[in-house]
Amino acid sequence: MTKTTTEHLLEHVAGNGLLHRRLFLTQGAAAVGGLTLLAAQPVAAEPLAIPPWMQAPGTHMSAYGAPSKHEAGVQRVVGGTPNVQGSGVSFTPHHLLHGTITPNSLHFERHHSGVPDIDPAQHKLLLHGAVRRPLTFSVESLLRYPTVTRIQFLECAGNSGQNLNAQPPQAPCGVIHGLMSCSEWTGVPLSILMQEGGVEPGNNWVLAEGADAAAMSRSVPLAKIMDDAIVALYQNGERLRPENGYPLRLFLPGFEGNMSVKWLRRLKVVKAPVMTRDETSHYTDVLLNGKALILTYPMEVKSVITSPSTGLALEGPGLYEVTGLAWSGLGKIRRVEVSADGGMSWAEAALGEPVLSKSFARFRLAWQWDGGPAVLMSRAVDETGAVQPTRASLVAERGERPNYHNNGIQAWAIAQGGEVSNVFA
Repeated sequence: MTKTTTEHLLEHVAGNGLLHRRLFLTQGAAAVGGLTLLAAQPVAAEPLAIPPWMQAPGTHMSAYGAPSKHEAGVQRVVGGTPNVQGSGVSFTPHHLLHGTITPNSLHFERHHSGVPDIDPAQHKLLLHGAVRRPLTFSVESLLRYPTVTRIQFLECAGNSGQNLNAQPPQAPCGVIHGLMSCSEWTGVPLSILMQEGGVEPGNNWVLAEGADAAAMSRSVPLAKIMDDAIVALYQNGERLRPENGYPLRLFLPGFEGNMSVKWLRRLKVVKAPVMTRDETSHYTDVLLNGKALILTYPMEVKSVITSPSTGLALEGPGLYEVTGLAWSGLGKIRRVEVSADGGMSWAEAALGEPVLSKSFARFRLAWQWDGGPAVLMSRAVDETGAVQPTRASLVAERGERPNYHNNGIQAWAIAQGGEVSNVFA
């Protein structure tokens, strides 16, 4: 490799050491050769010893796989609502994961009254209200319908809400931003069922109700139902797990997670929003003028650097990969920019292919850290042209209070010793 080629690959394109995204767009990273992107350096080659696990046969096959015992620390953080049985959350540990697909066992959870133990042979889905032909579907009958498969994210409206508090929470990335996950969802297009029932003219809403003890209920625009909503039956190739809605759930791509009602049992076609408890006392945004935003469904353009992030300290100056996730409930991610100087300058990151609509996109950028203080930030732009806002602009609009729909830019401060902390920049 010539010096000119090396300099071309390691071109600085923004302040504080950010390098050109070409390193991740082609075979640039491999072409760097001896220039290791990580702080750890390889050691000189030596003959390999024969380890114990090569000296005897391993364990036999199992009927259902499990992670390595050495990855036992990769778990969700679980939190409950005090004195309320079955109400709580579990957070996806994004800072310990890579790629864009969330394993089923690490998918975030939000429950209002626990996980019901549903017998699929007895569970039914009722379609009624303003339809010409009310229908009841068994799980077995739905499994016979034509299905579609899409890779799309699901995000709780309360995700990242801690960052609208007065002080930045010092917690892992997965706890601050862990109420989101991305899966391959397979199910029956809901438009097919609606066409079978026949919606009466003048009715533009659907009430969706779950079969948990809370009877979780949300009003959904009929236009969304007829567009890309599905009755989800499979997640990442296997049947839904109980905590994710088994035996069937509503899935509304790009809309706030609470609307994708789990354990779906009833769809009622109506004229107007029903204004249930879960869309009035909850999942609304209180503004500074005393008014509230309600029925704000799409999760807007957003990104977060998952590494480096809180709890993942850097081990001395050198070349590092800055990586994270970007997503938008309005479509595809068009671009992600990264800053290492608190937003004074930005460099475009490389996006991993394929970039799908309403799905996680993995972004990467090489960073040459000089060992001094730095503030890492990411800013996403989606295909509609929407730009991820700053936290300051959201606070100016809503105030510093726990709110829903926080898509503000996340900032991670890197101290001289390599420690990472959450800051408001």
